[in-house]
Amino acid sequence: METVFRTGLRRQFLAAIDMLENAMNACPEALWSDRTQKQEFWYWASHTLFWLDFYLSDSTEDFTPPEPFGLEELDPAGKMPPRVYTKAELRGYLEHGRKKCIAAIESMTDDKAREVIPHGKVDLTRVELLMYNLRHVQHHAAQLNLLLRQNIDSAPRWAVVGRE
Repeated sequence: METVFRTGLRRQFLAAIDMLENAMNACPEALWSDRTQKQEFWYWASHTLFWLDFYLSDSTEDFTPPEPFGLEELDPAGKMPPRVYTKAELRGYLEHGRKKCIAAIESMTDDKAREVIPHGKVDLTRVELLMYNLRHVQHHAAQLNLLLRQNIDSAPRWAVVGRE
């Protein structure tokens, strides 16, 4: 895969991950674990990190998230995780995802980028799935920033490029 594209994709994907991390770090404990919220902050962070990890996996059949996370996100009935995950646990999962993202992009060859991956009702190339994953992370980072703005009238700033 061309170096300029690989570099740009890596920098922008990592910026989306940084924005998610910044939102998580900015969330006060009272909001993080507020089970009365219709949109629970901790859950959306967990959901985003699960799918980041899942979509970066070479095989979905053998996919297992790191402990203490489970496969609830794959449950068609929408089963929730058994408890509120802590910021520290989700920061660890975020770092796992960041490293996996860097490795996936750096190991991407032209042939691997063109590989077709079934995704619901459509098929995506592996490089399209990377971009889909980036958009998913950014979507939920924006959602979490909105929750912060609505609840504490503050949210982190935009990240132009990501840190490695």
